Amino acid sequence: MKNNQITRILSIFLILACIILLSSCNTTEQVQNETVEETTEENEELKEETAEETETEIEDGSFLKDKIAFVSFRDGNGEIYIMNLDGSKQIRITNNTAVDLYPAFSPDGSEIIFYSDRDGNNEIYVINIDGSDERRLTEDPADDLNPVFSPDGSRAAFESNRDGNFDIFLMNVDGTGVTNLTNNPAVEGVPSFSPDGSKIAFTSDRDGNNEIYIMNIDGSDVTRITDNPADDSRPVFSPDGTKIVFHSNRDENWEIYLMNIDGTGEVNLTNSFNTDTFPAFSPDGTKIAFHSFRDGNWEIYIMNSDGTGQAVLSNSFNTDSYPVFQ
Repeated sequence: MKNNQITRILSIFLILACIILLSSCNTTEQVQNETVEETTEENEELKEETAEETETEIEDGSFLKDKIAFVSFRDGNGEIYIMNLDGSKQIRITNNTAVDLYPAFSPDGSEIIFYSDRDGNNEIYVINIDGSDERRLTEDPADDLNPVFSPDGSRAAFESNRDGNFDIFLMNVDGTGVTNLTNNPAVEGVPSFSPDGSKIAFTSDRDGNNEIYIMNIDGSDVTRITDNPADDSRPVFSPDGTKIVFHSNRDENWEIYLMNIDGTGEVNLTNSFNTDTFPAFSPDGTKIAFHSFRDGNWEIYIMNSDGTGQAVLSNSFNTDSYPVFQ
């Protein structure tokens, strides 16, 4: 009899313990669900606030100032993005299933020129910085690549193999008046205007390997600036016209270098163990943006013009490349 009573008491205690345990689980699950719902709602509200803020800034023009344009593959293919100088508010500008590459701002910052294979081969396009009014400038069965605006905005330089090999070409910003400036059997590309528009720096392998050259705007007086058995490429003038930044593999891996426009005073700015390429000066000449593989994928970085203060800007899980300042 006593055993039966003890068994009943134990059963009651077990039932009560189960009830308390289930009640606790339901309460915990409810709290968790409420927390998830609150977090989701907060995230959605944050997205809406950010979208509204960005839309307002675009409408009044405040968002369209002091930007860096770059290419990202985060949406599955190469598209043009812009972001603030600190890497915030990364906004997609182009939206096409093709690959859009090598953006460059117009002098007034209102337009971006780039190349794309959206019409079957690589051609040059222009788009407003807010993504509107996209238009095609070139129409040739060859490849037209790496365009850049002249400082006065009236013309654009680019590279093309329309004459059989890659040369530097010049055209009006409406696509007319295309002129071959280099006319050389070598491979030449990535042009960059001097700040006063009188010179163009470019890369050529006319002497056996990729070196940096400067010529007049009409293609005359071609002068070799670098002389190294490695490859030197992607020259960009400093805003004051006294320096050229470029990338080179002369120290076994690709690094960013700075030199005087006569080729003297070459300095390795990045000094990393990974690939650092495609440098671009800020408008005031105090910063240089570039892309790097140092964190395991291609990201946009920024540094002071003396190589100090190197920091990542884009910080995505996909390829971000080809930065350029507004």
